[in-house]
Amino acid sequence: MKNTLALPLALLSILAAAPLAHASSDDAWAALAADVKAKCTAAAKPSLKSAKVAVDPFGSERFGLAIVTGPLKVGKGKASFICVYDKQTKKVEIGSELGSDIVTVGVPK
Repeated sequence: MKNTLALPLALLSILAAAPLAHASSDDAWAALAADVKAKCTAAAKPSLKSAKVAVDPFGSERFGLAIVTGPLKVGKGKASFICVYDKQTKKVEIGSELGSDIVTVGVPK
């Protein structure tokens, strides 16, 4: 009987601790968002005169996610870019220009 109960109890203790292992502090999330914002701003700098960045507060399990928008350096109008930040390597990739005919993004001040 002891062996029969030992495995389920061990599994329950592991499952109960799992959310704690994945929890992060508010400071850690804020640091991640700041890094995503800085790196995505830099990645869009060649295309935009100035950039506003809307950072997904948590991203996905593996990636930080943001939308960067602003006035174009070349041509008229505004454009937006999707920016993906690899949480492991801390490198960003930016997508192609999304003009206002494709998407309209408003970023609060």
